[in-house]
Amino acid sequence: MITRDPVDFLAHARRCATDFGPATAKAAFLVAPDGFAHAAESAADNRYMAAPDGFDRAAALEQHRRLQAALAADVSVVCFPGAADTPDGVFPNNVFATAPGRLIVGRMRHPVRRREAARADIRRFFVEAMGYAEIDLSAQPHPCELTGALVIDRARGLGFCGLSERCDEAGAALMHEAFGLRATLMFDLAEGEYHTNVVLAVLAGRAALVCPSGLAEPEPVGHALDGIYGAGVVRLSAAEQAAFAGNAIALDGEGVWMSARAAAALVPASRQALAAAGFAVRTVALDAIEAAGGSLRCCVAEIF
Repeated sequence: MITRDPVDFLAHARRCATDFGPATAKAAFLVAPDGFAHAAESAADNRYMAAPDGFDRAAALEQHRRLQAALAADVSVVCFPGAADTPDGVFPNNVFATAPGRLIVGRMRHPVRRREAARADIRRFFVEAMGYAEIDLSAQPHPCELTGALVIDRARGLGFCGLSERCDEAGAALMHEAFGLRATLMFDLAEGEYHTNVVLAVLAGRAALVCPSGLAEPEPVGHALDGIYGAGVVRLSAAEQAAFAGNAIALDGEGVWMSARAAAALVPASRQALAAAGFAVRTVALDAIEAAGGSLRCCVAEIF
């Protein structure tokens, strides 16, 4: 089912066992910030992006190398090169995503990011080297920026899709089908928010970070999350959200990765709630990359 009704969604979600698939990815891939620069098109609807003079490519490259090395402690990590004509290419999870045996290519809102979807090397890696089937949504007209717009509970097969200029209802339905989800809840993001994964993260199917100020109607969505994850729901403040604490990911069942800036913004109650859910906070400095309006989770495309 795919619905805007959080009550119907919760009733269905409660019947979904944690047998849909692995809760965390078997590997991950990154794209290096070789072409890292200010993208004016993306800045039009990304309030987190720095001004053009706030970009430091050398620092971004160094931090990205450290990110790859750090994440490799949890999963195997592949890194593809960036390109000068794709300044946002450091955030591949918006363009490419996987489900077991399938590569999904999204439809980006901005032309500067549609260039990323045309990359033959990434497509070949999955289709030829990995043997995945390709589901290409990039040529249809509805924006659907994959795991930027759609946060997925991989254990239960549940989707949480925030609607904005980066994803409309038709795009949400296309992603729901491509991932083969059991149920997807659609909801509006707050004005000025561009991606769901900046304000919501599901961690290994047993906890969730949510930023209520990033949702147009936080109470119904929050109630649905409470009904699924119970005490594992951690509500983040606007200050924690602004530091990208909601842009986090669990790559195994024991740790939650976020940027050093995000971790520094966590209040003691948030840290305690994550610890109670069984997650240690793991960090990498990413302030140079965060100038592009995304953080650690945006850098990581999961391989299932």
